[in-house]
Amino acid sequence: MAEKLIIETIEAHAEGEGGRVITNMAHLVKGDTMKERFDYCEANLDWFRHAILHEPRGYPALCAVFILPPVNAGSDFGIIVLEQGGFTAMSGSNTMCAVTAALEKGIVKMQEPETTVTIDTAVGTISVLARCKDGKVLDVSIRNVPAFTVYIDKIVDVPEYGLIPVDLVFGGQFFAQTNIANVGLEIKPENAKAITRAGAAIKYAVNQQLQFEHPENPSINKVGIVILHNGDREPGKQAQNSAVLTGDDLTANPETWKGMLDRSPCGTGTCGRMSALYSRGQLALSEEFSHMSFLGTKFYGQVNEPTKVGQYEAVTPTIRGSAWVTGTATWEIDPSDPFQTGYTLGDIW
Repeated sequence: MAEKLIIETIEAHAEGEGGRVITNMAHLVKGDTMKERFDYCEANLDWFRHAILHEPRGYPALCAVFILPPVNAGSDFGIIVLEQGGFTAMSGSNTMCAVTAALEKGIVKMQEPETTVTIDTAVGTISVLARCKDGKVLDVSIRNVPAFTVYIDKIVDVPEYGLIPVDLVFGGQFFAQTNIANVGLEIKPENAKAITRAGAAIKYAVNQQLQFEHPENPSINKVGIVILHNGDREPGKQAQNSAVLTGDDLTANPETWKGMLDRSPCGTGTCGRMSALYSRGQLALSEEFSHMSFLGTKFYGQVNEPTKVGQYEAVTPTIRGSAWVTGTATWEIDPSDPFQTGYTLGDIW
């Protein structure tokens, strides 16, 4: 890097999940469509993803999101999400952070009591309704891109864990989901490390053994996050999950099976979970679904009218949650810094 890079961000979290909203780096992202921009990020901007998410500027559970100029008439802006495991086309929690930050900091004009924000993503354009009062965003409802189920109870041979049935779903990105009992665990704080290890192993196995791609954007063809949930939906039972994010270095070596837990209930994961429950006959159209995180925070969702995405039967999901701005920051990457793109150490990564 020949010159110092100055990065402006709005720091936020959505129901506990940290989202760093990057406001002045659109010039780094090339492309006339969101698909072209997404592909460009994957091919050329991993160095930036590492720099903004890894130490000394980041921490293991941090995500970020680019605010980009819109590509479609009528849209307010575009987003591309930066996660520890790679770039993703869509994220519910990061969208909540981006919308809350954009409205509260004046990037998009706030209208009270409700503001509609339209956002371009690499998997389609989404509509967001923010309830607002006294300059504050109270909550954010996202009408997401269609969610669909690729496999129900597809058996994957997971090293050290054996044959595990997974639901492969798309809720804005691809997820592998399974009952946490299938790996001999429960959703308890003392199991956090074991949960991340199991989730990482499942992610590695799924991406090695299953072939799939988004019909409208074939470059989206890997599972990004694994959802370990508490089983079938039953009356009076609170649906809960542990969403496992990993780094980008998973291999067959168990030493690489590390990750971090999503602090929120995972927005796109909730959409994928609802798609699987709908496919299983456990969730009706327009029925409210409450999804609780490891922290006890909740997203609320429902699936709406059926549709299709390529060959897949799909539903249009809506999710709702709240985000809070926690500060603003200016980050620098100095050309003389030996750690321009950051670093990770095995003590916490």
